Amino acid sequence: MTGHIASRAAATLVCEGRRPEFLPALFGLSHLIIAENTVYAMMDRLSPLDYGGGHWDFYEHCGRPLFIAPTSKPRFRIGGEATCFEGQVSAEAAGIIATLFTFSHLSFRFRSDFLTDGYERLHHYVDGHAEASEIYQAID
Repeated sequence: MTGHIASRAAATLVCEGRRPEFLPALFGLSHLIIAENTVYAMMDRLSPLDYGGGHWDFYEHCGRPLFIAPTSKPRFRIGGEATCFEGQVSAEAAGIIATLFTFSHLSFRFRSDFLTDGYERLHHYVDGHAEASEIYQAID
């Protein structure tokens, strides 16, 4: 994990046995397939030079689903058509960016408390993240 403000608990990795319940809790069962595919497609658009698919880790905070992050590389170059930001971030920050883009993108198509609440929860979490500046620049 990257550094966080000392008073904020870091996001924790979801164990293998709980992975099947994570994505439905994050995106809602009715949007599960489209949200999962969207986050992978967003990462492909955000990091066309570095991302090529692979395994993703799932993270929660205070027992609530928060974001997913790719594990194929420790750092990703973010740029391209989806954002005006050009820079390199950790895999965790890249996952946060892709998850925030997914929540935002899907909220224009679907009315869902999962999407709204997930976006707000993750956006609030970013405030204490070591790469908050880069994340905010990427999603701006």
